Amino acid sequence: MSDNPGRFTLLSRLLHWSMAAMVIAQLLLGVTMVASLSYYPLLLAIHRPLGITILVFAVVRLVNRLTHRPPPFLATMSRRERKIATWSEYLLYALLFVQPLIGWAMLAAAHYPIILFGPLHLPGIAPHNITLYGVLRIGHSILAFLLFLTFTAHMSAVVFHTLVLRDRLIDRMALWPTKSAAAADHQA
Repeated sequence: MSDNPGRFTLLSRLLHWSMAAMVIAQLLLGVTMVASLSYYPLLLAIHRPLGITILVFAVVRLVNRLTHRPPPFLATMSRRERKIATWSEYLLYALLFVQPLIGWAMLAAAHYPIILFGPLHLPGIAPHNITLYGVLRIGHSILAFLLFLTFTAHMSAVVFHTLVLRDRLIDRMALWPTKSAAAADHQA
């Protein structure tokens, strides 16, 4: 259970912010890989294990989400906003699963070794097929763009609630001390 019924559990909050940092780093790595071919091998060596780490965290996060009920939506959120928030959460989870798997399959289809660290390699999950590689490569790029848009929409909604509505929506996921958490502590 959460330390405050209006907040996500501490584990949920830690997973959320860890994954946010990893996704931002991964999106920046992906853009830089395309823009700077001279650093491509180094960036790919970071991109692959980070993608698998995101996949592992996504699994842990989904299990956590299924076993811990989130706090209720704020009263300031309309029914439509609640539906959008729910469906965008589903989309983010789907992208956090599918994107690393497509990247993994793409490398396998190209017959590239899927190196995590040193001698630790992942098995291929797709047959060696250059046509399949091309399709997966396009899919990986499209889904990266969709992930960027979804992530940006999520951040924009939080900024809107925080700066315009001032309804303390961000307190639900905050790792830092908040006024609402302090008020709950004083009531207990």
